[in-house]
Amino acid sequence: MTETPPRNRLAREKSPYLLQHAGNPVDWYPWGEEAFAKARAEDKPIFLSIGYSTCHWCHVMERESFEREEIGRILNEHFVAIKVDREERPDVDHIYMTVCQALTGSGGWPLTVLLTPAREPFFAGTYFPPETKFGRPGLKDLLYQIVGAWDGQRDQILTVASQITEAIRPNFAAHPGDRLDETALRAAFDDLAARHDAEHGGFGSAPKFPTPHQLSFLLRWWARSGDQGALAMVENTLQAMRRGGIYDHVGFGFHRYATDRAWRVPHFEKMLYDQALLLVAYVEAFQATGQPLYAGVASEIVAYVGRRLTSPEGAFYSAEDADSEGEEGKFYVWTREEIDEVLGPERGALYARAYGIEREGNWVDEAHGTRPGTNIPYLDEDPAAIAGELSGDLATLALELEACRLLLEEARDRRPRPHRDDKILTAWNGLMAAALAKAARALDRPAYAQMAARAIEFLSAKLRRDDGRLLARYREGEAAHLGYLDDYAFVLWARLELYEATFDPAHLREADALAREMDRLFWDAAEGGYFFTGVDAEPLLARTKESYDGAVPSGNSVAALALIRLSKMTGDAFGEERGRAVLDAFSGSVTSHPTGHTFLLAALDLALGPAQEIVITGASDDPEAAAMVREAGRRFLPRAVLLGVTPETRGDLGALVSTLGSFPPIEKKGRAYLCEGYHCGAPRSTVQELAAALRTAGPASP
Repeated sequence: MTETPPRNRLAREKSPYLLQHAGNPVDWYPWGEEAFAKARAEDKPIFLSIGYSTCHWCHVMERESFEREEIGRILNEHFVAIKVDREERPDVDHIYMTVCQALTGSGGWPLTVLLTPAREPFFAGTYFPPETKFGRPGLKDLLYQIVGAWDGQRDQILTVASQITEAIRPNFAAHPGDRLDETALRAAFDDLAARHDAEHGGFGSAPKFPTPHQLSFLLRWWARSGDQGALAMVENTLQAMRRGGIYDHVGFGFHRYATDRAWRVPHFEKMLYDQALLLVAYVEAFQATGQPLYAGVASEIVAYVGRRLTSPEGAFYSAEDADSEGEEGKFYVWTREEIDEVLGPERGALYARAYGIEREGNWVDEAHGTRPGTNIPYLDEDPAAIAGELSGDLATLALELEACRLLLEEARDRRPRPHRDDKILTAWNGLMAAALAKAARALDRPAYAQMAARAIEFLSAKLRRDDGRLLARYREGEAAHLGYLDDYAFVLWARLELYEATFDPAHLREADALAREMDRLFWDAAEGGYFFTGVDAEPLLARTKESYDGAVPSGNSVAALALIRLSKMTGDAFGEERGRAVLDAFSGSVTSHPTGHTFLLAALDLALGPAQEIVITGASDDPEAAAMVREAGRRFLPRAVLLGVTPETRGDLGALVSTLGSFPPIEKKGRAYLCEGYHCGAPRSTVQELAAALRTAGPASP
C-alpha cells in the first residue's frame, strides 16, 4: 500500500494498521492515557475506530473519510480520535464489539464507537460512508449530530452511556448451568446436521465461513458415535472448499470466507489463524479416512505458510490483504487472455476447462456484483471426466495441471503483491505451531515439527520477559502488550503437540509451567473460568471472559482441552480439575448455543472419555518403536494422548509423569502400553499388536 508522510502520533507506533493511518489529516491517538487525559481536559467525546491492516472495508473507510481534510477538521475540533488495532488489543475490541452487537444486532470492522471521556460507550456502528446515501447515515452528518447532542443533551448522553455500560457487563461473565454430558455433544451435532448444505458443503447459506473447529468436532462425534453422517458432512465440506475459489489454486492457502454458497467467490484476505485451523481439520480428516486428498491439502497449506507467512527467524506473520493496487482480489484473478498468454493456447484451454475460466468471466456474486472478464480459478469439472475425454489418466492430467500452476504462479508473482501484515502475534503463532506439530505426526513429516519448534523458540526468546510473562505482539524488534489468555492457552496447546511430535521432555515441562502461570494470571477463583486479561492488565470497563468459538476458538475452550490432555499425560489431577471447572463455568452458554462452542465440546468429549494413554518405550533408534509411533500418529484418536520414553529421557519424564514410576526398566526394543485411568495393560511388542489394540471408530489410514 502507498505510504503518505506522517501527520499524527500513529507514526510512532509499530502496528501496521496504525501506521496505515499515520498520514491521515485526522489527529489520531493510539489507545492510551495521553488520549484519555486530553478528552477529560477538553471535555470532548472520544471517536474510537477499531480495525486491522488487512481489512478491506477499513481501507475503504480510510480512503473515503479519514483521508478527507473536511472530516479530519471535524474530528480534530470536536473529538479525541483514537485508533486501535484489534489484533494487538483484542481486549479493547471485544468490549466495544459487544457494545456494537448489543446496540445494532450486528458487528464487524471497521468498528466505530463514540465514548465519553470516561470511555463509556453511547453510540456504535461499523462502516459509514462519508455522505448520507441510500438510507445509510454518512459519517460527516453523524459527527455533526453527535456534536450537537454533546453540546445540547450532555446529561442524557452520559446517562445512556452509563446504562449501556452496566447492561453489557453480564455479557462478560461466566454462565454456568447443569453439568454437561453427552447430550450437549448430540445437540451440537443435530444443529449442524440441520444447517448442513448437502449440495455445496458447509453450514447455512452465503456468506460461508470455514469454521474448521466445527468440522473437528464432527469428527469427534463420528469417532464417539459411529454416525457416518457426521463424517460425510466433514468430507463434503472439506472437498467443496478445496474445489472452490476460497482456495488459492495458484499459490495455495485459504482465503477468509466465501461470499456465495458454492465457495467460488472469496473475500481474498488470507489469515494465519485460518491456515492453522484448516490445517488441523484436513490433517484430522486424513487420519480419520486415509484419503490422500486431505494430506495433500495439508501439505499445500504448509507450503503457503512457509513461503509467504514465515519470517527469516521462523516466526509466523499475521495475514495478507485482500486488496492490491486499491482493488479487492486484483492479485488473484485472471482474464482468459492472461491465461493463454502465460500457458499458450493449448495448455490455456486445458486449464480454463479444469478451473472454470471463461472469456466473459466467472466472477458472479449477487452481493457484490459481477466483474466482466474476471475469473477466479476453481475446480469446475471432475478431473476424471477430463482425463477420460483426453484419453489420458489422472496422474498425467495432474502433472500437466501442476505445470500450468507453476507457470501461473511465476507470472502472478510479478504482479504487485497485497500488503502483508508482518507483525508476529503470540496467540496465532501458537495456533500455527500446534497445527504444524499435529501435521508432523500424522503425515510423518519431521520438518513440520521443526517449523513449529522454531516459532515457539522465537516466542520464548522475543515475546517472554525475564520474569516469564508472555507478551502479545512483536514487530521490528519491539515486543509489546501483556499476553492475553489466548496467548497462554494457544502456546500451551502447541507445547503439548510438539511433545507428542518429538517426545522432547522440555516441551512437556514448559507446558506444565505455562499451565500453572496461566492459572495464576487468569483464573477466576470466585466464579470459575479464565478471564481474558491477567491480574496485571490495564483496567477496562469490564474484565471479560470468553467462551464463544468464533473465527478462532476461545482461550477458555483451548485451555480446557489442553489442561485435560496435560493431566492425562502427567497424571496430575490439577489439569483435569481445572478443565472440568471451565466446562462447568460455561455450561449454560454451551447448552444455549452448542454450535457456538464446538472447540469447548471437544474438551467435553475428552473429559467424558473413555480416554487412553499410549506409552511407547524403547531406544530412540529402535525401528519397532519408531513404527509404533508412526502407527499411533497416523490414526484419528481424539481421546488419546501419546508418551514416548527412552532410557535417556525416563529420568526427565519421571519428574513430570507420575505413572512412569510403575514401569519396568526401559529396554532397547520397542514396547507399547495402552493405559486407561492411569492403569496400563500388558505391553505390545510389535506394531501389528498395537494396531489391533488401538481403539478407533473409523478406518486407519493406509
